[in-house]
Amino acid sequence: MPKSSSKSKPKIRILLADDHHIVRAGVRQLLESATDLQVIAEAGDGEEAQALIQKHKPDVAVLDIQMPKVSGIEVTRWVRSQFPEVGILILTAYDDDPYVMAVLQAGANGYVLKTGQADELIQAVRDVHEGKSALDPSITRKLMANVFKRPEEKIVEPLTDRELDVLRLAAKGFTNKAIGVQLSISDRTVQGHLAHIFAKLQANSRTEAVMRGVSLGMISQSSGNIIEE
Repeated sequence: MPKSSSKSKPKIRILLADDHHIVRAGVRQLLESATDLQVIAEAGDGEEAQALIQKHKPDVAVLDIQMPKVSGIEVTRWVRSQFPEVGILILTAYDDDPYVMAVLQAGANGYVLKTGQADELIQAVRDVHEGKSALDPSITRKLMANVFKRPEEKIVEPLTDRELDVLRLAAKGFTNKAIGVQLSISDRTVQGHLAHIFAKLQANSRTEAVMRGVSLGMISQSSGNIIEE
């Protein structure tokens, strides 16, 4: 009976990409110590990772950021456009803000550090597979500090009425195309407005811009989902 119940739940199929063979071997051994996880392929660079993801279509791709040929950020962006059903978990030694923001904007579902605990990585893979977000606690604290900090910084110039319109619609979860339709402007114009909004609010993403706009009283809190593009 126990055997049949375990068979009814297939293992989570994982692609592991890291340019250091010893690191891959260690991570593979760690992941496969969990009976519900299986590493089906390994890649030593970003280009190989793309080819293997296309071939095997894993449930979760565990990627390093710094890899030869194609970076983990670029692989993440490519997977999101080509295989949105594949979960992406970044496993890296880097916790610098630019890396974190870039990879989350690219569409990663999780971000864990190589300095973390084994059980945290295993749980992060499971969470990503279930469609949840998986962030290392230190990364979460860093993001929250960046989003909610209210230093004495001054906005270079206030947002225009049109920029406020774009920010409000972004807060409601509209894509660039949908915002353009609502405001009768092109996608490219929307993108330009968002770039100006990011610069003025000193934000690195839609989420951060919306939260900064809310904290500064520019827009009201929205219950919608913010879509990153």
